[in-house]
Amino acid sequence: MKVITLREGKERSLLRRHPWVFQGSIARGKADAGETVRVQAHDGRFLAWAAYSPTSMIRVRAWSFDEAERIDEAFFARRIEQAVAVRWRLPIASDAVRLIHGEADGLPGLIVDRYGDTLSAQFLSAGTERWKQTIADLLLQATGLQRLYERSDSGVRTLEGLPAATGWLRGSGATELTIREHEWQLTLDVAEGHKTGFYLDQRDNRKLFADTVRHFGCRRVLNCYCYTGGFSIAALAGGAEQVVSVDSSAPALARASAHVALNGFDAGRHEALDADVNDTLRRYLKEGRRFDAIVLDPPKFAPTASHAERAARAYKDINRLAFKLLEPGGLLFTFSCSGGIGAELFHKIVAGAGLDAGVDGFIQARLGAAPDHPMTITFPEGEYLKGLVVLKRAG
Repeated sequence: MKVITLREGKERSLLRRHPWVFQGSIARGKADAGETVRVQAHDGRFLAWAAYSPTSMIRVRAWSFDEAERIDEAFFARRIEQAVAVRWRLPIASDAVRLIHGEADGLPGLIVDRYGDTLSAQFLSAGTERWKQTIADLLLQATGLQRLYERSDSGVRTLEGLPAATGWLRGSGATELTIREHEWQLTLDVAEGHKTGFYLDQRDNRKLFADTVRHFGCRRVLNCYCYTGGFSIAALAGGAEQVVSVDSSAPALARASAHVALNGFDAGRHEALDADVNDTLRRYLKEGRRFDAIVLDPPKFAPTASHAERAARAYKDINRLAFKLLEPGGLLFTFSCSGGIGAELFHKIVAGAGLDAGVDGFIQARLGAAPDHPMTITFPEGEYLKGLVVLKRAG
């Protein structure tokens, strides 16, 4: 077993059960990509069993903090079975669920979503890549399914020195799938959709939006960065008379319109707009358009903290415009999925946007990812999705 020794004082994060060790914390030791190593403090004390990544700034990702544990097939079987068992206990109103959420489930770099009878997985670290075939077999064994599609095409793989990899790992067949979410039907393509095919983390927030639109009687709704229209379907289900879905992806908009038809809503109540969101918000402001509810669910503006300042300006701008476009008493559902923007900073950004727009608002709710995307107390970086529901004050 190869040994990685940390610099004096750099063992504190592992003692707090945080799974990452950065390159600068290592005094000596190296290993092959994905190889299991013994991580020890400068004085030789055991800290963790971990996977080594020779090219990543996150040089070591911990598998286990138990010195008696062995990182073998049985270890992965236990972790996968535990993760799946937790999801069975959650009240998830869908046949699509996040089964494994990386570090939160003790499997750093592994993301697995279930869409009906199909699994879709991302192997994003050198450690999970090394154990990929074993993990694939264990996933089918734990779920009783026969199909597993790989979507390891994230840019994170490049940082690990790994090439993109996509395609069927187990089974074969159509990649176009239909899932149930609450009382709606939604479609996705595991080969082409974002992430593993769909954004399951917003499942509960979409239901809340439908309920909110219904409760407040929101007639005109604007869904920005709509992707395939999940929040648009929620708005229509909530009784909105007119929903505008804006995105710069024509294929995503086509699927959003197809979702309107699939769920039996009148196509005349929905407009799919292929356009830049910023330009659209400014144009609507000049035209005097107003909305009763607006959703802002932009892509990741700040993947790391180093991008936070530039991202903050972008978030502030779109929220400022949205506040201006809202009717008094209107509702803003605004989100950030940027890991480099914490919840407190996001609140400050939205507050600054309101100040610049000359409006105030009541915070109705603070939102996060659905519970099958857990955040643990030892890994706060898991809180990537932040959301606020703001009721614009009149006057």
